[in-house]
Order: sequence, then structure tokens, then C-alpha cells
Amino acid sequence: MADKNNQPIFVLSEDMVRDSGKKAQKNNIAAAKIVAETVRTTLGPKGMDKMLVDSMGDVTVTNDGVTILEEMQIEHPAAKMIVEVAKTQEDEIGDGTTTAVVFAGELLKQAEGLLEKRIHPTVIAKGYRQAAEKAQAVLGSIAEKISIKDEDIIRKIAITAMTGKGAEASKQVLSGIVVNAIVSVYDRKFERSDIRIEKKVGSSVEDSELISGIVIDKEKVHSGMPDLVEEARIALLDVPLEVRNTEIDAKISITDPSQMQDFIDMEEKMLRKMVDKVIKSKANVIVCQKGIDDLAQHYLAKEGIYAVRRVKASDMKALAKATGGKILNNLNDLSETDLGKAGTVENVVIGDEEMTHIKNCKDPKTVTILVRGGTEHVIAEIKRALEDAIGDVTAALKEGKVVAGAGSTESELAKEIRGYAASLSGREQLAVNAFAEALDVIPNTLAENAGLDPINVLAEMKAAHDKDKKWAGINVFTGKVMDAWENGVIEPLKIKTQAISSATEVAVMILRIDDVIAAGKPETPQMPPGMDGMM
Repeated sequence: MADKNNQPIFVLSEDMVRDSGKKAQKNNIAAAKIVAETVRTTLGPKGMDKMLVDSMGDVTVTNDGVTILEEMQIEHPAAKMIVEVAKTQEDEIGDGTTTAVVFAGELLKQAEGLLEKRIHPTVIAKGYRQAAEKAQAVLGSIAEKISIKDEDIIRKIAITAMTGKGAEASKQVLSGIVVNAIVSVYDRKFERSDIRIEKKVGSSVEDSELISGIVIDKEKVHSGMPDLVEEARIALLDVPLEVRNTEIDAKISITDPSQMQDFIDMEEKMLRKMVDKVIKSKANVIVCQKGIDDLAQHYLAKEGIYAVRRVKASDMKALAKATGGKILNNLNDLSETDLGKAGTVENVVIGDEEMTHIKNCKDPKTVTILVRGGTEHVIAEIKRALEDAIGDVTAALKEGKVVAGAGSTESELAKEIRGYAASLSGREQLAVNAFAEALDVIPNTLAENAGLDPINVLAEMKAAHDKDKKWAGINVFTGKVMDAWENGVIEPLKIKTQAISSATEVAVMILRIDDVIAAGKPETPQMPPGMDGMM
């Protein structure tokens, strides 16, 4: 026996907070469920929006899952893990963030019931992994193939992505823009970033347009320069057209006024020499990442050369891809073969702001969608919807496979996994069944958000899937079960595979945590005597 007089041993500091065992599991699951419930009402065509106000008073109105979660500034460690699911989904596809978070929350909710039945977390984790593996196999077998030639299906994917978001009223126009943008630049090296989205307040959403080139938020540097240059030959310069400061400190002693004039004349000659090099290359447009001296601007304007300065590095790279030009950091290397080509370069005035449109590029590898709208909030939400649509189409084309939406895929998976569970023995069977129940949360939520009875809708969908109607989904506008594929509700396979993979992984990770040790807040340092009054 231990000596009763022994003092207790403190391994952790006294201000540490520790939850262990079932308490830790319950707290973690509760935090994850709260995050899922927060975004759950935004799911589907009838989903609601959230208004988020930050500490500076800036307002964001959106139903985009990852935007909501990022703006919420969540602190709980388990809840942060759920937010990571949304961020992963956003990075991989750009859409399906709400689906992934809601599914992860439901997996933990189902696990909570199993924990109360004294089923060990590792058993639940094993069952969830088995079910996820089966789900991925089923998804691969039911998916339909797609290619860049299937423009009708691509358009339906874009429309599905925008339905229920701020862009829904103009989804026909915007989906056409998305399809044209992707078809015009798509090749093996295509990335989502090859389609840029610029926004300008004014006009209506219907006036949004696709520009076969780049829009730069910069105006021409001199009023004497032309507003429009046709058959543009563009020099992309990462070198200033101005006299540089010396790299070491230097002093110039001037003892005579004529020496001052000689010094000024020398600077002018240097600038003239720089401009002559540009003229010699036959460039009629200059896009400069650095500065352009006032005198150089004057010389360029006299030659009818259009110029912009202080252009972002990202815009320079995009311009190189769009026009086929080379970015040069040495004027001596500039030649006609380095120039980019564009049909027109134009100084465009929108509202009270000037922009440079570089368009009608012959074979652009980067294009720009210029989004218009009545207010900043409207445009921001339209931009998010377009990013989702571009992400969905890109994911569909890269994977080459798509599935139907409207909850049909989740219902088909749930049916197959229930059948798989019946073939198992042991307690893992309960976890696999719980995984199938969790999948039903998607059609269930779609029905709830549409004001329908989820029990009746789920019963009808299950009956349809039992008759081998694999694309039977919910029509949230009529409340009836429909063939989602025939009705054009199509999503990339990648959305489903990624959501199931990341949601399962985070649910398993949270379930395996049985001890949470949180450091206490750092103590406020004590002031030296007499200093507290001064503070």
C-alpha cells in the first residue's frame, strides 16, 4: 500500500484542462455536430443563406459551406477538424463542401448511438472504413463516362453547381459562359486557375461576359496614348522603364549649372535609349510589372504605344499564357519573337474606373470571365457560384466520370451498403449499417430544406432504388421522386468520392480521441512596483 502521507504528484500544470473517456468523446462529437448543423440548412436548391458580419463590420451573404465556416472563426479543436474537411473539399474540387461537412457530422451522430450501446470506438472505426471502401467501389461502378465533347452534359453540370446559389436566376447565361470558357482553353495541362474571374459593380448579371484574354485592373499610363490598339504586339516586361538608383550610396558633386543640365540630359538619353529598344522590337503595347518614368511615358505616347505599369506578377503570368509572350527582365533581350499577340488591347471605362482589356487572343491558354452585378454582395456570391461551376466541370473532365445528384447517388450507396452489411458478422456490421444511415442525411436534408416530409420522400426513394432505378432522386420543386439524370441534375464523381473519403477519415480520427488536454491561458505578467498605476 502507498504511504498515506505521500504528497500527490502533479504531472500537468495546475491550470491545464483535461477531459478524458466518454466525456471527451461526447464533447468532441457535440462540437462537430454543431458545425454540421450550422451549414446544414444551406444544402440544396432550396437551401437558405447566412449573413456573416466580421469584426470590421463587413457583411458576407452566402450559402457556400467553406466560406461560412472560415468566416465563423471556430476555436474548438474537434470543430476545426470538421472545417478542415470543407477546406480539403474546396481545394480538391471547389464544390460539395456542405455535403462533406453534413455527412461527417452525421457519421459522428450515428457513432454516438453505437457508443451508448458500449461498442468500442475502434470497432466503429473499422466498420466505417470498410463501408467507405465499399462505397468507393460502388461509386466507380455506377458512374457514367464523360469527355470534353459532351457539351450538353458539361452545361448541366455547371447549371447543377449554380442552382440554389445567388447565380440561379441567371444560370442559363452563366452556364453558357462557363462551358465556352472551358472548351476554349481545355487541354491536358488545364487547371482551374486558367479561367480567371474578375468582378465589376454595375449593370446586371446578364451582362457578364467571357473575354478571350485577360482583364487587368490598370489604366493606360498617359492620356496621349491610344484608347484602342488592334493587332496588338505586347511586350511583357519585368524591368522598370526608368533610371534606377545605384545599388551603393553615391554622391554627385555639381560645381557648375551646366553640369546639372548635362546630368539631366544623360538621364533623358538613357530613357530614350530604353524606349528605342521597345520601338525596335515593333511592340505597340507594353505591360510592365515595374514603374515607367514620366518622360518614358511621353516618348511612348508620341510613338502611339499603349502602356500599363505596376501589373501584378499573377497577371503577368496569365498574360504570358493568354498571348504566348515571354516575360523579360532585361531590355537588351527584347525582340519581336518575344512579343505576345492579341486581337485588341483597349482602355475600358466601367463606372468611374478604368481597366485594360486584352482580348481576342488567337489561342489563349487563359481566359477571363468578367462578372457584373448591382452590388458588391451580389457580385461576390455570383463569383463563388461560378468558381463552384468551374471546379465541378474541371473535376468531371479530369476524372472522366459523373453521377446524378438530387440525393440519388447517396440513396443508391445506402442501399448497396446495407446489403454489404448483411454479409458481415460481428459488431462491425452495426457500424456499416450506421454508415448507410448516415448517407441518408443528404436526401433527408434536401427534403427538409424544401419544406417536404423527409420520411415520405425517403420511403419513396428507397422503393424506387429497390426497383433498380439508380438515379431516382428528389425533385425539391414538386416534392416527387424523379430520374435525376434525365432531369439534368449531374455532378462530378470526384465530389462524392472526396466527400466520403475525407468525412470518414475525420470521423474516425475524432472517434479515436479519448483524452483532450488543453493548456491554460498564460498568466498575465506582474508589473514591477509602481508600474501598475502608470499603465
